[in-house]
This record gives sequence, structure tokens and C-alpha cells, in this order.
Amino acid sequence: MVFSCGNRRKIHEPLADSGRTQRTEVLNDNLKALGDSSVYMFGHHDAPVYGIGWEADYDNDSTVHQRSDIHSVCNDFPAVFSFDLGHIELGDERNLDGVPFNRIRQEIIAHFDRGGFITLSWHLNNPLSGGTAWVADSLLDTETHTVEAVLKGGQCHEMFLEWLDRVADFLNSLETPYGIRVPVLFRPWHEHTGSWFWWGKDHCTAEQYKALWELTVKRLKKRGVINALYAYSPNGLDKETKDILMERYPGDDIIDLIGYDYYCNAEEGDTTAVAQYAAHLDKGLSIICEAAREHHKAVALTETGFECIKTPEWWTQTLAPVLAKHLISYVLVWRNAHNRQNHFFAPYPGHTSSSDFIRFYNDPRTLFLKDVNALYLAK
Repeated sequence: MVFSCGNRRKIHEPLADSGRTQRTEVLNDNLKALGDSSVYMFGHHDAPVYGIGWEADYDNDSTVHQRSDIHSVCNDFPAVFSFDLGHIELGDERNLDGVPFNRIRQEIIAHFDRGGFITLSWHLNNPLSGGTAWVADSLLDTETHTVEAVLKGGQCHEMFLEWLDRVADFLNSLETPYGIRVPVLFRPWHEHTGSWFWWGKDHCTAEQYKALWELTVKRLKKRGVINALYAYSPNGLDKETKDILMERYPGDDIIDLIGYDYYCNAEEGDTTAVAQYAAHLDKGLSIICEAAREHHKAVALTETGFECIKTPEWWTQTLAPVLAKHLISYVLVWRNAHNRQNHFFAPYPGHTSSSDFIRFYNDPRTLFLKDVNALYLAK
């Protein structure tokens, strides 16, 4: 436990000069400090709610934070849990992957109580077309106008404010029984340097994208959100430069962490493609880490992975050697879908990469839940 709960009396949380809770600012400082060290936290999206061949019993509170594929492999939980808020904007009880928001809230509080760190993405629907976050070829003209439509004066502006208010309500509900607001890293509008989401580079101008960020953070603050850090997270491209990756950076007054999303896309046995991933990841992290230093921000590999992990020693022979060259606070791999065949990014018992992942786990540079217990305490 990070904090002593005592008799569960409500705690009055002091606020920092920023208007956020002091624990949120301490978390920010400690994420920066991790980026100045040689260690980094490991994270997994949706880790405690489902995995290969299983799904949590959402009606049974006693199963909260009791299982994950990572834990089944190495007897430890990831230090970082990631969840998605997609469909909260619609007022749904479950997110876009079928996980109840109430269960996500329970898992977040439990992970915080055990010393873990939480990050949230938001694959929200398209408020103009009514479609998903992903761009449909038949709606390209609509997608190109969506960001414009949600900004002030746009036809979807008022509805979008309601959507942001639902996010704020959820963030404000992340409170322990003893009155502590759980600090989280909120990571909307990610991978904007591509164009597969309606907020991507081909669907809005740089100024519109920055205005989208400003609107988001201002609205959440207006609604009383005092426990959120914010992450800017471009995706890897074939020929990215710092100018390309940072062109749409919303500003130091908005962003707390600069991240990078980049996946390994290779067929089984294609060692050349795996090597190209490593080289490209190395280059991209060099750019992102340099930008983070210049802006005095925390830095992370906010999404990565190799679907199906087709190279058994990918963890220690591909990923770890690149990460050893860069100072980051955490690395996060995507989910292990229980209801979609061959869509997993972390090992599970019996998978060919499990033994290599245990070696990755035992690397002194990797931090899992048992290794972190003071993320929210001032040094």
C-alpha cells in the first residue's frame, strides 16, 4: 500500500500551485525522475480484466486485481495499467471493448492502492458522422471536418462539451474510500501524425488540433478535474523528424508527458522486418527523448508491441536492447483480447515467448508492480 488507510477517514488533499492535487504533481515529478534513470516501468493495456482464454467476473468485486496474463507468467503484475474510455461519451455502461466502466474504476483504485500507475486512452466515436474513432473510406469528407465541428462555433460543439463532461465525471469519481483522488495520465488525441483517427493529420490543421487539446484540458479543469496529467503521443512514421513529430505539440502549459507509439509489424520468420522495427524505434525514441528534454517533460514509449509475438526472444533480443539506449519512464504493450483471435501483445502461460519474458522481467532495468511503491510520495 502506498498510503496507510487507517480507519478510512476522509483525507483533505492539499492542492499544488497548478490547482492539481499534490500527489498528481509528485507523480509527474517522479515520472520525470524515472526518465533520468536507467530503469523503466512495464505496462499492459486492460491487463486485469481479460486475457487469452479468460474474462474477469465483472459482477464479483472479489475478483478485482486478481488476475492477468502477465501475472500468470511471472508472478507479478505490470507496474502500469492502461484502460480505454471509448463509449463513455455515449453514456454507455461499458467501454468499446465491453468492459464496464464501474469495473475499470475499481481496478484503477485497487492498482493505485498497491502502488501502481494508471494511464487512460480515449477512442471516442466520431461526433459528426456517428461512426467510430477510426476513419472509414466512405466518410473521408466527414472526417476532414470533425475537429472543426467540435471546436467553438462548430455544429457539434455543445454535444462535444457534454462528452467531455462525462469524461470529467469519470475522472472525478476515481477516489479511494479514504478520500484520495487517484492520479492518472490521460492520453487522448494520440497517434495524430497518422490519419486513421478522425483527429489525424489529414483531417484537421495543426492549429485546429492544438485548439482541440486546449478545449479538452480547459473543459476538464472547469469541471473540477484535479487528478490528471496529460500525454502528447505521436506515432512512428517511415521518415519522421522532430519537426514532424512535434509540429502539433499543444504547449508546455497543457502537456505533462511526451510519448511515442510504434508497433512491430512482421510476419513469422521475417527477421529483417523485426530488425527494421528495432532500428526505427531507436530513431523515434531518440527524437522523442530529445524533445522531452527540451520541454522538461516526462517521456515514455506509450504504445508498442508485436502482435502474436512471433519471435520467441523478442523481449530480450529486440525490445530491451533498444530501450536500454533511451531514458524513459515506462513502456506499454497493447491488450490480450479474449474475444478476438490472434490479437495479443503480451505473453500468456504456454506461449513461446514466456520464458524470454521472464528473462525480461528479471532484467534489473524493468520495473513491475513489486518494484514500485513510492510513485506518489515526494522524494
